[in-house]
Amino acid sequence: MRTFVFVTVALLAVGVVGSHLRAQRGPQPDEVRVRAIEAPAHPLPPDTETSRVSKFAFFVYGDTRSVGPSASGERAPDGLEIQRSHSAVVDAMMERLPTLAGSQFPVRFVVSTGDAVLYGPNGAMWNVSYVPVIERLTRQAGLPLFFAPGNHDVTIRPAGDPEREHGVRNILSAMANLMPPAGSPHRLDGSAATSFGYGNSFFIVFDSNIPTDATQLAWVTSRLEGLDRSRYRNVFAVFHQPPFSSGPHGGPTLEPASAAMRVVYLPLFRKHHVRMTLSGHEHLLDHFVERYDDQGRQYRMDHLVTGGGGAPTYTYRGEPDLQTYIEKNAAQNVRIEHLVKPGVSIDDNPHHFVIVRVDGANISLEPVAARTAPYRPYGRERVDLQ
Repeated sequence: MRTFVFVTVALLAVGVVGSHLRAQRGPQPDEVRVRAIEAPAHPLPPDTETSRVSKFAFFVYGDTRSVGPSASGERAPDGLEIQRSHSAVVDAMMERLPTLAGSQFPVRFVVSTGDAVLYGPNGAMWNVSYVPVIERLTRQAGLPLFFAPGNHDVTIRPAGDPEREHGVRNILSAMANLMPPAGSPHRLDGSAATSFGYGNSFFIVFDSNIPTDATQLAWVTSRLEGLDRSRYRNVFAVFHQPPFSSGPHGGPTLEPASAAMRVVYLPLFRKHHVRMTLSGHEHLLDHFVERYDDQGRQYRMDHLVTGGGGAPTYTYRGEPDLQTYIEKNAAQNVRIEHLVKPGVSIDDNPHHFVIVRVDGANISLEPVAARTAPYRPYGRERVDLQ
């Protein structure tokens, strides 16, 4: 209980400071109505119609927002122009689609780890900069998209705060044609949290900006407890703030949201043998592997950070301190491996997305950069997670 109180208070304190600073020099809310992204030409079929599917692919990426206002007073690009770096990442996606369509692993949908725009309560940023780029995926490629809110989208204010709720409303408006209908078990009403099943895999997409929120936690728990694991062999959790990372949001720094994810959600994920978490927040690619024991068996949960969707690039800052986490979870013999580290220079961390291939219980990753120079953070084009 003390940990929950500490994390909640810390999140509130950071939110107050962040809101004050933004009011001083950053973007402001507006009353522009956010236009709904056009629905995909090929929406996902109902869960029951894909139960025999065991081979498919999806794209995952995040952090597409622009840089903030300049020191000289120039306005931020978001709200003034289409996101250029984000568009380049989508170009790279579009280039890969035809080849994958003719393979055993056609791309069925796209998952975003959040931070769509610089400041979510500003509707013009969504309409001008983000929505037209995403509609290339939904209209031109016909792909569904599932979105996890980032801190820039909903601010870091607590649940119920008017500023945060403005950002949530804008997300719900933008994603209105992409989310399950209100009242569906695949949706937490009034929230951007959703879930969906495809083939042998199940996805839970939620808001890690409010990691101690009891309503959301209860909903995520109920989705996991109600799963038919004889069908859904793979479970993916999608959210914004990573539990482990080595960029400026991680390394020697442990932000409150990440601390809460370790305490609140990772034990739940281990209990239900979640196969992989997909997050962003760090504008780079990072990959940790968590191994643990449960009832005499050994399990693996991969933590992939992919936030190279177009936001200003980050670099490696240092290893996270995992001693406390490992000690508190010693009963399950938790071990953490840092499988892939970000580079120490900007050029080492290009804007990118990741192709995730699902082949039964086997998963492979292929990072793809929005540039011509090779990008092989795993030392090869594609890595199998075994």
